[in-house]
Amino acid sequence: MMAGETPPFWWRTHSWQAVLLAPAAAIYGAAARWRLDHGERAEAGVPVICIGNFTVGGGGKTPTAIAIGRAAQQLGYRPGYVSRGHGGAAARPMLVDPAHHDARTVGDEPLLLAAVAPTAVAVDRKQGAELLRRQAGCDFVIMDDGFQSARLTMDYALLVIDAGRGLGNGHVVPAGPLRAPLTDQIRHATALLVISQGSAGDAAIRRTARGNRPVFEARLVPQDPEALAGQRVLAFAGIADPDKFYRTLREMGVEIGATRDFPDHHPLSAAEMAELTEQAEREDLLLVTTRKDAARLSPVTDEARAFQAAVKVLDVELVFEPDTLGERIIRETVEGFHRRRFG
Repeated sequence: MMAGETPPFWWRTHSWQAVLLAPAAAIYGAAARWRLDHGERAEAGVPVICIGNFTVGGGGKTPTAIAIGRAAQQLGYRPGYVSRGHGGAAARPMLVDPAHHDARTVGDEPLLLAAVAPTAVAVDRKQGAELLRRQAGCDFVIMDDGFQSARLTMDYALLVIDAGRGLGNGHVVPAGPLRAPLTDQIRHATALLVISQGSAGDAAIRRTARGNRPVFEARLVPQDPEALAGQRVLAFAGIADPDKFYRTLREMGVEIGATRDFPDHHPLSAAEMAELTEQAEREDLLLVTTRKDAARLSPVTDEARAFQAAVKVLDVELVFEPDTLGERIIRETVEGFHRRRFG
């Protein structure tokens, strides 16, 4: 298993590893519960919505955050994103400049978010929110992840789950993929957003409904699917759930001749680009990847530029069902802020 991958046993119902790690998971879960219940949350001074998920990686947070940002813009707000910038090397809080920053500095997800609205990268999310408000003039903050760390006061906590991936074995880290005990996460959530089709998310949906939290739906829609339909491809991805990417391609009518998985947030080396190029040429396949992976392709050499030019990118858009749901969530976030601040 490469660094950045989740252990395979996390996604199996029964395993000896989960049993062996149960004591450590109990300690981790107790600490996570304490943070959710008692963590010292900083005030951002503007409405804050957090887009999180129950598990480590692969829940669809970034497409949801992008859709929420666009919904806020449609209502006349100037939203901004706060992200930790996982995979980046930024040592201090900063506003992302897509024209000058790359994924090695700020991370791949912030680059995607910055294409929609001002984005701050900061380990201390309070400092990130202050940058957005003071330097970018933002009046609405979208926190990409950070639900379990409880660093900012949230007016709305939207937890996202991929119905095809679900909660794995249902255990807490390190015995499973849950970031905190499921019941405790639901207690602090405002609503659940279910993405895609499948039954793997049924347990979370039932528990959320029993916790008297609303359950919403959305789907990921490929953009310009005709451009790849009928093509034979070598699909590669460094995301938490590459199989979801491959399934989407097949549903579009793409013939997958080969796949190559990399760890989540993995930047391709020159040798890896050369290997992918050689295999694609040898097997007469078209190189295709996700937008998140494409954000990490830094064309700093002629070889990297040639590789980037040869790779086709699959863009997807999150669509709320109904399509007015995003605006409803924005309004409820703002109402929650006013209730909290002004009574």
